[in-house]
Amino acid sequence: MPNLRFAVGIQRLVPFLGYHHVLMILIAIAIILLSLLLAGCSSSSPLIPGIFLISFYYQSYTPTYDTTQVDPGVTAAIANIVGRAMLEVRVGYFGICVNPDGGDFLCSNNATLLAEQVSVDQDPLNLIWVAETFKNEVVFPYLIIVAIILAFITFLLLATFPGWHEERDARTGSDIDIKPFPSRPVSQVALALIFIASVFVLVSVLWQHTASVAAAQVAQDFGNGSVRSGVGTSAMVLGWFGFALLIVVTIGLLVMILSIHLLDKLTED
Repeated sequence: MPNLRFAVGIQRLVPFLGYHHVLMILIAIAIILLSLLLAGCSSSSPLIPGIFLISFYYQSYTPTYDTTQVDPGVTAAIANIVGRAMLEVRVGYFGICVNPDGGDFLCSNNATLLAEQVSVDQDPLNLIWVAETFKNEVVFPYLIIVAIILAFITFLLLATFPGWHEERDARTGSDIDIKPFPSRPVSQVALALIFIASVFVLVSVLWQHTASVAAAQVAQDFGNGSVRSGVGTSAMVLGWFGFALLIVVTIGLLVMILSIHLLDKLTED
């Protein structure tokens, strides 16, 4: 019986789910994904240290030699300085996570506090300082913050769209389901806001991806044979999926506005 009641409830709910409700759900998911992206490395909570833009860590490997290297032997000197260090540092938009010895990550938005908990032998090449420089000088989270605000405003505007309601037909006397068209100015404002939010997210994600890949390669070349670096896959996925959802909403709103405009013309004719 409970399953039957649930099925009946769903059947009653689905017809009253409007087109704009689907767009609102997509916006909500995009906001959640982008918020998780911003929250990466901001705390030591489970999964949060796994959301990072770039990571630097000590690891011994065979150095890369090239004819353009004036002093190839410097890799041996770096290896002697690094010793047995195994520290890993990850960078997020608003925080840094450090793993000094392969245990749990320590996360904070204050790199000085993290550095005070690490010995010289654990971070001989000052990777924490490098990570802090990257976060402060390269990372720019404010476009994503503005995009989230614009997306939320669009969500509120879509919530004002009229839904299905019953009215009694004067001729037949029966109840019929009616859904009025949403306000054209409100629809156009919502389209403009979500389009701007999409552009902001696109610029931020491209910036994030390009800067992380470039910094990772440069850092690894400087620590040739002793330092590895990588780009955070989770952060990239969150950013690009958030952008994709906002683009889908933008296209959906545009199609809705054009469809309503076409129906108005056909009705007038």
